[in-house]
Amino acid sequence: MAMIGTFFNTGMIICGSIIGSLFKRGLNEKYHQILMQALGLAVVLLGINTTVSHMGDSKYPVLFIVSLALGGVIGQLLNLEERFDRLLGHFSSPNSSNLAQGLSTAILLFCIGTLSIIGPIEAALKHNYTYLFTNGMLDGITSMVLASTFGIGIIVASLVLFCWQGGIYALSILMQGAISGDLITELSVVGGVLILASGINILKIAEIHTLNLLPALVMPAIIIPILHALGY
Repeated sequence: MAMIGTFFNTGMIICGSIIGSLFKRGLNEKYHQILMQALGLAVVLLGINTTVSHMGDSKYPVLFIVSLALGGVIGQLLNLEERFDRLLGHFSSPNSSNLAQGLSTAILLFCIGTLSIIGPIEAALKHNYTYLFTNGMLDGITSMVLASTFGIGIIVASLVLFCWQGGIYALSILMQGAISGDLITELSVVGGVLILASGINILKIAEIHTLNLLPALVMPAIIIPILHALGY
C-alpha cells in the first residue's frame, strides 16, 4: 500500500497509451495535426502556469536561470538528446520518426509536474495519496492524446515515471526533514520552463533541445544546500 499512488499513476499511463494507440489507427493525418496543435497549446499553458505560480514563492529569483544555463551546458557536453535519439532508433519503426519528441514530451509532462514531485513526498511523509491520484487521472488523459499522435511508444514513459516517483519516495523516507520547501519551489520553476520549451517544440515555433536541458533539474538540489550553508 505504501506506493499505491505511484502504481495508480503508472497504470493510468499504460492504459491511456494503449487506448490512444488504438485510436491512432482510425485517425486521418489532419486529425493528428490538430491533436498535435491542441496538445502543444495545452503544454505551453501548463508550463507557463507551473512557472508563474511558483515564481512568486522563490527566494532565489535568478536560480532558475543559473540552473538552466549550467544544466544546458552539462546536457550539451553529455550530448543527451543525440544519445536518446540513437537509443530510440533501435526500437522505432521508420514511420515513428517523431517518437523521440513525443516520448521526451511525455517524460517531461509526467515527471516534472508539481504533482509528480510533491505527490511521492506527501505519500512518503504524510501518507497522503491525493496528489498522485489526481496526477494519475491527468496523466491518463495526457498519455491517451500523446499516444494517439506519437504511437504506443509513449508507454515507455510509464517505466520512467515509476522509477522517478519511486526514487523520490525512497529519498523522502531516507531524508525526512531534509527536503525543504525552497527546493520544491525551485524544481517546479525549472520544470515549468522545460514543459514550456516542450510545448514550443510541439508547435514548431522553435527547436529547443529539451533533453539537453534536463540536468537543470539537478542544479537546485546542489545549489540550494550550498546557499543554506552560507546563510542565504
